[in-house]
Amino acid sequence: MAISLKGDQEISNVLDTKSKALRINLNKDIYGTFAEIGAGQETVRNFFRSGGASGTIAKAMSAYDKDFSDSIYGMEEDGRYVSQSRLQRMLRHEMDLIEDRLSREKHPNKLFFSYANTVTTIDFARTFKGHGWVGIRFQLDPLEGYNEIVLHLRFKETDARLQQETLGVLGVNLIYGAFYLNDNPKELVKSFYDNLGSHQLEIDMVNFSGPRFMYVDNRLMSLQLLKNGMTNAVMFGPDGNNLLPAQVLYKKNILALRGSFRPVTKVNMDMFENSKKLFLAEKKVDKDKTQIIFEITLSNLTAEGKINERDFLDRAELLCSLGQNVMITNFQQYFKLVEYFSEFTKERMALAMGVYNLIQIFDEKYYRDLSGGILEAFGKLFFRDLKVYMYPYHDQETDEYINSENLKVHPRMKELYKFFKNNGRLVDIKDFDKNSLDIFSRTVLKMIMNGEKGWEEMLPEGIAETIKQKRLFGYSRARSKK
Repeated sequence: MAISLKGDQEISNVLDTKSKALRINLNKDIYGTFAEIGAGQETVRNFFRSGGASGTIAKAMSAYDKDFSDSIYGMEEDGRYVSQSRLQRMLRHEMDLIEDRLSREKHPNKLFFSYANTVTTIDFARTFKGHGWVGIRFQLDPLEGYNEIVLHLRFKETDARLQQETLGVLGVNLIYGAFYLNDNPKELVKSFYDNLGSHQLEIDMVNFSGPRFMYVDNRLMSLQLLKNGMTNAVMFGPDGNNLLPAQVLYKKNILALRGSFRPVTKVNMDMFENSKKLFLAEKKVDKDKTQIIFEITLSNLTAEGKINERDFLDRAELLCSLGQNVMITNFQQYFKLVEYFSEFTKERMALAMGVYNLIQIFDEKYYRDLSGGILEAFGKLFFRDLKVYMYPYHDQETDEYINSENLKVHPRMKELYKFFKNNGRLVDIKDFDKNSLDIFSRTVLKMIMNGEKGWEEMLPEGIAETIKQKRLFGYSRARSKK
């Protein structure tokens, strides 16, 4: 028995937390368990308080003691209890118990669910604000398989009690959204912040799975988090599933390449291969603890006025096909990207960039929002253990290759640039491919969309075939044959 969704989208935008919990309680078919670790039983408390909970709550529990928790859900290999692995063990264990203890013959119309969270709130020293995993495993029809929504949050409030209350509201929003907004995942994601504010929490990862979300692209759901201001950075892996940046970047050496990748070209890959070679040759860099990131800024995605989701997915498709981790950020200025990375690692970091991006770093207008201007930005940028690998530019008019030796910056920036260069922070990529240097993504894109010939040879091996097979970037077989 599937739940009717008529009018629910509009209602969810105005319902308070108590009304959401009550509506679920009054639905005689929704029935499940709550397992909460680390911040009290804050979610289930909202359901008890709203009334009518006896028809909804099969069980509510907290397994705070680690040994007791292990005896229920098993031990985690890495010994961490606030993790995605722990959350999913909880969700599936509790759902198995429901299936085992309740007869389908006696409850043919029940829509079972298990809700779980495992979190750590702010510590006594107030040095770590806390984070957590929240999820729900649920049915929308008794004859269907289970769906799952899993998300990660970072607390922003500096009071444990407030964090607990925030977690409780988020839990209600998730459960309500799962049952009443599942036909519109974008609105479901947006509803996570119902009755909450961005000053209270950050949601930096979400994954949907199950029969009702078969056609949901989780990379697109990541983009919604960024668009809605829920986080400043999201990441997804080669398989298209969203990754938790903190988990991927923790204590890693990080090499980041920023670009439009529209599409990814031989120039992009030449920069990647050469900067990777230089980075791994650094004494402070451990190859086994190195993470390479292809980064696209939100401002780049909105360069044409608004985000074209198809265009975003086309870019993502190609980078994923190359086996790369992709990060979308709201950090137009490089120093903010480096500050973000520094939240997770103190190891050596590097940025690979072309001449144009390096010139931007030395342009004062990009730092007007900082009281200390460009000097403050550089202090934040190069206080870290950072290197910049510069890919040259070919001036076709003079046939000159522009690198750090002959790059011209604004006269006021000359001394700063000289200091920056002479301290070994700037490294030229010298072993570049001259045959690829004059390839520009915008030229390739225009050729693809206009059905012109010859663009294939400008792309890395296999990329042209992917574009044709999946008809990315407006490629049309009929038009290309003309």
